[in-house]
Amino acid sequence: MMPTPSAVPGGSGLSAGAQAATVGLLLPPGPAAICSAMPRCRRAGRDAAGRRRGGAGLVQWPGDGNRCHAGNVPCVASLDEFHQVIAGFAVADLGLVIEPAALAAGRQSLDSAGLLLVGETHGVAENPLLIRALMQAFGLTSLALEWGERLAPVIEGFLARGTLADHRWLWSGDGRITAGHLAVLAERAAAGPLQLILFDGVIGADWSWSQQDEAMARRLLAASPPGTRTLAVARGYHTPTTPIELGVPMGAWLARQRPGIREIQIRYGGGHFYNCEPRQFDRRMSPQQPIRLHRHDGELVLDLPVASEAVVPHRPQP
Repeated sequence: MMPTPSAVPGGSGLSAGAQAATVGLLLPPGPAAICSAMPRCRRAGRDAAGRRRGGAGLVQWPGDGNRCHAGNVPCVASLDEFHQVIAGFAVADLGLVIEPAALAAGRQSLDSAGLLLVGETHGVAENPLLIRALMQAFGLTSLALEWGERLAPVIEGFLARGTLADHRWLWSGDGRITAGHLAVLAERAAAGPLQLILFDGVIGADWSWSQQDEAMARRLLAASPPGTRTLAVARGYHTPTTPIELGVPMGAWLARQRPGIREIQIRYGGGHFYNCEPRQFDRRMSPQQPIRLHRHDGELVLDLPVASEAVVPHRPQP
């Protein structure tokens, strides 16, 4: 979500955008603001998604900030470069192992709520491959991403023609958009029907973090009515189905409207990622462990033992 966000004022059935028009709108902050709002590092032992429970702690990558050139940091700053990296991304099976109890819980969430949430850390190369594996395992053709809704025509054009039109919201560098995501979207669209929902959007100037998350929930509910089956992916602190330290996350707002909704939290066992700059996870599991979706203490957890840094479109601001 474009930084900042407890309830959208009014509470009517209108979309978040329509309601927001009555309170004064701000566009989501620009790329420089998104990255300047991100912490440069987190204490080891904190959840990678910024949540209070579980997960892998982070340490800052040694270096001097945003450095975007070949051989140094896997980010790109031009459309030509980005197209080349998308074309070269290998869309492949990661060998995800899904335990029967986890498969049953995910299906129950889709059957009862029409939604299954996935909490990720942005900027991991394997994230889109995990999304693909989950869509295949649960037989899904509807995918919702925490991307700005104003990118919809850009992505539609890419899926139709194979090229991206330039748009400033491609370049935030926070890792939600990667070369792998575009490659996987193209592969899924070629394989059959694909409904793509982008549920980040405009925000009220005075909205709290929780209000911004409710707005995302309302957009997602409007685009994925009862009877549909959608995999919805967002940064991990947006997907819990109960309140957290930051406030009321998107997942908790969704749970009020769609009882039975579940979240899968990706647990990164080590490796690297790109979130406005290169970063790394603390080592928390053996690299030899399988990539596995399982139940742990009643929650759905997807273990990724080693994360790779994604190629992220990023134009550092002066």
